Amino acid sequence: MGWLNDPVVLARIQFGLTALYHYIFVPVSIGVGLVTAVMASKWYRDGSKENDAALRFWVRLYAINFAVGVATGITMEFQFGTNWADYSRFVGDIFGAPLAAEALFAFFMESVFIGILIFGKNRVSRKVYRLSAWLSWAGSLLSALWIIIANSWMQTPAGYKIAYDANGAKAQITDFLAAALNPSTLPRYFHVAVAVLTMGALVCIGVGAYYLLKGRVQSIAKGFLRTGVILGAICAVAMLPAAHQQALTVARTQPAKLAAMEGQYETGPVALSLFGWVDEQNQQTYALGIPGGTSVLADMDPTVEYLGLNDFDADETTPFVNLIFQSYHLMVALYGAIILVVILGALVLKGKLANHKWPLVILSLGWIAPIAAIEFGWMVTEFGRYPWIVYGELKVEDAISLAVPAWQVLITILLFLAVYTLLFVVWARMLSKTVKAGPEAFLAEGEAAAKDAAVADADSAPSYFGADATADAAAEKGGASA
Repeated sequence: MGWLNDPVVLARIQFGLTALYHYIFVPVSIGVGLVTAVMASKWYRDGSKENDAALRFWVRLYAINFAVGVATGITMEFQFGTNWADYSRFVGDIFGAPLAAEALFAFFMESVFIGILIFGKNRVSRKVYRLSAWLSWAGSLLSALWIIIANSWMQTPAGYKIAYDANGAKAQITDFLAAALNPSTLPRYFHVAVAVLTMGALVCIGVGAYYLLKGRVQSIAKGFLRTGVILGAICAVAMLPAAHQQALTVARTQPAKLAAMEGQYETGPVALSLFGWVDEQNQQTYALGIPGGTSVLADMDPTVEYLGLNDFDADETTPFVNLIFQSYHLMVALYGAIILVVILGALVLKGKLANHKWPLVILSLGWIAPIAAIEFGWMVTEFGRYPWIVYGELKVEDAISLAVPAWQVLITILLFLAVYTLLFVVWARMLSKTVKAGPEAFLAEGEAAAKDAAVADADSAPSYFGADATADAAAEKGGASA
């Protein structure tokens, strides 16, 4: 248990736990944001009470995930200044611009327009409300872009120089565009964007399938399922070039990570494994796969060789080879599961599996696949970079704050676990309550609001005819009709 006295290990555990936890809500928020925007457009076109209820339902889900995502993300930035003070000093000149831009432009944009979605339904025009839904979603994507820019610079730093002062070395930006559009920014952003939108599609499928399974709001539920299947199919196709380009970037810029992803210790053509196990102690990988398959995908030639882990310096390669291998292949396998869920959803819509409950059960749980794939993908990205925190420039052990002892980090980990558990319970209960109430609750609200509006209109109508005159006119109209 010596790691309990190691501030580096504990700080890594703390940041890893908070990042993995935070990354549950970000993909759901961005994905559900797109579904909400689509529902706003449907409501704008016809203004029907069903589409109004569906829109209100998704706005509620969007707001819940947005709020918890913000709360869980703030603690990560605090850790930069406490546990990772030397890292912050090293990258401060680089990270200042993208993090400030994320807060000032993207986050404020998303927050303002989601505020309109929550509080402005009956206070702005339908056109403005629809526009707000799309702009809020666009703000979430813009926010993700700035975060990806910052993280990608850590993976493939560019547009900088190393300067020295009394506190040691630090990175200084020399070319903002080169730093922002470093070699991995656009491939990683494309990959992440498609992944989080897939998350939204599978949530939409799951919600629609749940209501069909329960026999509730059938027309609305089928609309949810149809929207999710269409979005899911688009994302499944888009993921192929996105993932391929991301893999090419890793192969060109982080060859040690590529070697770990396929458990390759010796230089040679890289296999495309389906599944297997890495014996790290004996440096052997036992896997079922296609010899040279990854070399084909990267260079269209099964004989192209890539460096194995043994050809890198021992202190510059990750010790988590099997973890990376398993995470990578689970991520790919889950992509296959996502495709199957989308196909199954399409079959249900076509009535091919009528009178069977098991397809709806599978569809209602399908959202688990993309969130798990996203988490595994994050683990590949971050564990594969180790021992570097800034690839090729700064190692993790040199980025820690020496002023924070291990026992303090351990206490904060325990506090985070307690608070995050509470947040998760609150989040789960709010989502459960919203889903159980369903669009029917908003249909009832809409009908009640319509009745109140009718009464208000009647009460505010001109009274100069008098009640008796109105009654007489109605009686005369009835007599004429007879």
